[in-house]
Amino acid sequence: MRRIAKTVGSILAALGIAVTTAAVTAAPASAAVSCSGTKTYDSSSGTLGMGELTIYYNSADGGTNSACFYHRGATYGVAAETYVKISRCVETSGEGLPCTADRSSSPDDGVYKYYAGPKGVTGTANRCVAAIGWVFWHDEYYVVDSGRQGC
Repeated sequence: MRRIAKTVGSILAALGIAVTTAAVTAAPASAAVSCSGTKTYDSSSGTLGMGELTIYYNSADGGTNSACFYHRGATYGVAAETYVKISRCVETSGEGLPCTADRSSSPDDGVYKYYAGPKGVTGTANRCVAAIGWVFWHDEYYVVDSGRQGC
């Protein structure tokens, strides 16, 4: 598990994502999230067709965004470690740029055949969000990092 955490930390650092825990709060446990709603981001960039990160929005609870990371291609239906996490950004503009998170979901990190998630954050109206997801397959991480979205 430490190897995985260290590797994930290296991946996040390589992608330019600052990992801080002191200033980031977890989303309220009562936030109802699902992999449905208005799709605001959808990409398989960086995964060579092995996965797809999707962000959804609905107007409940002052704006709620949720993220799911789906297996695609050769990983579809195959049990593999899969991860997704979404954050609310301090920023209100700058689509695609790095996010300074002030609230994040807990990650969904497990061995799944089809997808990880949904994970969500509330209070996102007029704020950017960012999500990251990956699948670990054949000793490789296939990662999608959305950067700021929905700004």
